[in-house]
Amino acid sequence: MRARVVKMIATAVTVAVLILGIPSVFLGGALVWQSEQLNLEAQAQALGNTVERRVQDGEPVTTEMLDSWLRGDSQMSGGYVRVNIPESGVLKRGERQDAPRLSTSIVLPSGTTVRTEVSAWSAIWRVTKIVIALLAGMVASLLVGWWLALRGSRQISAPLIYLAAQAEQVGSGQVQARVKPSGIEEIDLVQEELVRTGERMAGRLAAERQFASNASHQLRTPLTALSMRLEEIELLSDNDDVQEEARVCLEQVERLTGVINDLLNATKESGGTAEAIHVLEVFNQQREEWEEAFAAEGRELIFTDEAAQPVLADQSVLAQVLATLIENSLRYGAGTTRVVSRKGTSSRGVMIDVSDEGEGVAEDMTEMIFEKGVSAHGSTGIGLPLARDLIKGNGGRLELKQNKPPIFTISLPAIPASLDPDTVMPKGALVSVGRRRRRF
Repeated sequence: MRARVVKMIATAVTVAVLILGIPSVFLGGALVWQSEQLNLEAQAQALGNTVERRVQDGEPVTTEMLDSWLRGDSQMSGGYVRVNIPESGVLKRGERQDAPRLSTSIVLPSGTTVRTEVSAWSAIWRVTKIVIALLAGMVASLLVGWWLALRGSRQISAPLIYLAAQAEQVGSGQVQARVKPSGIEEIDLVQEELVRTGERMAGRLAAERQFASNASHQLRTPLTALSMRLEEIELLSDNDDVQEEARVCLEQVERLTGVINDLLNATKESGGTAEAIHVLEVFNQQREEWEEAFAAEGRELIFTDEAAQPVLADQSVLAQVLATLIENSLRYGAGTTRVVSRKGTSSRGVMIDVSDEGEGVAEDMTEMIFEKGVSAHGSTGIGLPLARDLIKGNGGRLELKQNKPPIFTISLPAIPASLDPDTVMPKGALVSVGRRRRRF
């Protein structure tokens, strides 16, 4: 792809340079030559006007006057002049010029003829300089075009490589793969569609895992009760046939329970650990865990779910990350600690801000706070790096949004409200059967 783009751009630049450059070389040389010729004609005309005025006034045309023209700074300097005056004869000054030369001849009203010749080497040198300059410009244009072709090919091929990597991540289960927009509309459209596809996959996987979990729970409870009842019948009955039937039934129940466990484990292994969860459930769990500790310190812990939108995450991982941030706020912060979930800049994200009213993080520690072993308070320096790695493994991000007062932000991928984890089985269509309607 990249080689093809380079070849295409380089070919276009080369054709454009050749089409415009070659005619420019010939045209530039012709214009310089014509300019030299016109300049010689203008000087010959000026000399002729002087000669004509002297002839009309009866003054003699002397060789000294012609020598002054040939010694001047004009183009005629070092050239040849021949003046033919009908009444006075022919005056010649200078030497005839060998080829290549520029020459011109004019006839005055009195019949006097003025012929001038100069060497053309100066004109040829000017033409050569113009041609060299134009050729150098063509070569420079080709080099610049080649450089732009290489750079343009990288700008086009790099987003495609990233797009392929994003597609591979989506295919391998990293449904929240993200890359920066390339600025190329068509590639960005494909990228956005991959993002939407990943979100739909995430929602469906979350729904499937939730359904499997609910189905397992709903089936395990009656199966457990049934197995207990069969064990009771087997122990209490004195009839051998009844005991045998109870034992066989108990084996079938245990086998069915094993099948359910195997199916649930296979679903978890194929789908990963992330699932669609409500942030409020994690908030409630964290409130029960930390509220008493904050009250003992005379501080307040406030949870607010402003986003009210399901997220795709591992509930235990999210709880552990929040616990790390809340514990740090309790130990090193001050005032009221607030944990607030809000919608991100787009509909595909949910942000959870953990903040307090303490002194925050020093400026020199802002960049190092997520490095392992780095701590501003003498601790092990493992909590925050571990929390960042855990949330990153779930497709999220943990960062220090503001250092004074401190605000730590957890970014999580959201899923559409239509794929709410509480509604894992959509309602079927209404099917008409005679006069009755049944929902399947």
